[in-house]
Amino acid sequence: MVKNLVYKVLFISWMMFVTFFSLFSFSEVGTSRFNIPHMDKAVHFTFYFVMVLLAFLAKTKGEWLVNGTVKLLWYIVLLAVLYGILIEVLQHVATEDRHGDPLDAMANTTGAIVGMLLLRFLFFRKRSLK
Repeated sequence: MVKNLVYKVLFISWMMFVTFFSLFSFSEVGTSRFNIPHMDKAVHFTFYFVMVLLAFLAKTKGEWLVNGTVKLLWYIVLLAVLYGILIEVLQHVATEDRHGDPLDAMANTTGAIVGMLLLRFLFFRKRSLK
């Protein structure tokens, strides 16, 4: 029960973190001294990778092999992808110095799918009786 509450709080906090940093303008903030090409794509990937992991842990209550958990995982990925697209649209429409980028949406989607694949590998593979 407590573990489930912790995962829910972590998930909600992560969503607030992702939303804030996706819509906040960093034009007045000094940029890093390191210029790593496409670093923002790695950040997008990580945001949605962790989002899927936390959403699944918050929703399943630790009951990994219950009927419907694979379907739940697909719904979580779908909602993460749609949320990523919504954020990109909001960046384009609702902010002055941010713009939506289809490659960012692709990085979001890739992170969500890789998160799902990791969960499937860890929790849904057939165990041998050796």
